[in-house]
Amino acid sequence: MTRYYPVETSVLHSPAWFVPFDEFAQRVRAADVATVLDRFDPDGNVWVPQDTPAIRTPSAAIAYPELGRRREPGAEPERFRVRFSAIGLAPLYPADGADFDAGLGGVEFTAYPYDDGHPPAVGSEPRLVRLLPGVAFPYGPGIRTVYGVVVDAATRAPVANALVEAAGTTSRDGVGWLERTLTNVDGAFRLALRWEGEPVIGPPPVQIFSLTATERPGRTGALEVRLPTERDRRHVIEIVEQ
Repeated sequence: MTRYYPVETSVLHSPAWFVPFDEFAQRVRAADVATVLDRFDPDGNVWVPQDTPAIRTPSAAIAYPELGRRREPGAEPERFRVRFSAIGLAPLYPADGADFDAGLGGVEFTAYPYDDGHPPAVGSEPRLVRLLPGVAFPYGPGIRTVYGVVVDAATRAPVANALVEAAGTTSRDGVGWLERTLTNVDGAFRLALRWEGEPVIGPPPVQIFSLTATERPGRTGALEVRLPTERDRRHVIEIVEQ
């Protein structure tokens, strides 16, 4: 069971705070989110799992208090990353504020050494970690979805952990909307389209949705989906170098 600590006493010197956010429900995910902490070993150039437990604050932040507390002279900063998991959801790395890259395996941060007389050289702020619906996400009744696969245009190999998006504005009030998901290890995706697309007068009348897929900056693909006529089609988005 996750331990709870007050923010003002226990995470004063946590080198990182993370706030899991369920993007589909548009709310902070306060339960059923698991984390694994890894430390980077520069000698072996590998990430090594750690047994350091995370704590959850009353404000739903996940933190690692006292990580970096070292009294020995000449202690150096250490690199860490946190991997997130939740049933039906896929974590979007990195945390808010940096470009997406499908090759990232967690949210990285640096733990600066400190002791009772010397605080860490660099402070930290809470970082939002978005959890997107995965292929197995339990969409409720009546939620319109489309499915397919993201592949490399040259090799036809599936692209795992690619970010698939659709965006638009509502016709009634002009409010922008965004739907996102991540592909699984086989490159498969299932994307909700709860809002309206670009209307096209028929016959038959359809709505057009523009889907984009991103592997990393400079590696993207795009596809137009027409609904309802193509709702049951397996859509293929090809990733190309831009």
